[in-house]
This record gives sequence, C-alpha cells and structure tokens, in this order.
Amino acid sequence: MTSSLKALLVDYMAVERMVVSSMLRNFHCEITLAKNGKEAVDMFLEGNEFDIVVCDKDMPIMTGPEAVIKIRAMGATDVKIVGVSADDNAMEAFMSAGADDFVPKPMRLEVLGPMIEEVINR
Repeated sequence: MTSSLKALLVDYMAVERMVVSSMLRNFHCEITLAKNGKEAVDMFLEGNEFDIVVCDKDMPIMTGPEAVIKIRAMGATDVKIVGVSADDNAMEAFMSAGADDFVPKPMRLEVLGPMIEEVINR
C-alpha cells in the first residue's frame, strides 16, 4: 500500500530524527524535519500542511507542548499530533496541550505503526 502521508518530525537530536524517519519510511511517508517547536510552528505559518506530526517534548527555543498549543491555535485540527518523550509527566503535558496521542521513548514501531495506519486509513 502506498501513501503520500505528509509527516513532520520534530526532534532536536539527529539520531532520534534518523530512527523515527526510518519508521515513517516504512509507511512511505513524505518526511519534513524540524529541530525544535519554533521550526515546526513556522512550517505551519508558511502554509505547509501535514497529516501527522511526531513531536519530542524537551527541545531548545520551543518545547513540544508549546508548539502543539500554537499549531492547534492556528486552526490545524485535522493533523494528528503524537507527542514523544522519556519523561514521566510528558504524556499529561502533551495531551493537555492538544496532542492526539503519546508514545514513550524509546519509540517502537509496534506502538507508532498503528497510529500512522490510523491516519492513512482516514
């Protein structure tokens, strides 16, 4: 099955971006990378549209939950936003910010995969 799912991957750590990119490529996603929440917000401000956003929590300049709040405030309600973190309190921070889902780090394809499939099958 081929999909042209547009994914925005937001993480300041290059190795994490590589790992998650390989997971997203399994689903034939078109991947855009951002290093922090501000870059992610700027992409939405520039008019880019995404089907799914996979966003880390703790990043310099703007955190994941701060970015989620701003993205949702712009009216981006159709995009699925998945928060990612190893922090114990991260799920609550992301969900209260408006994220749709949360995946603990280290991320596993068995957990992220069904979330991507859900977006593909919408």
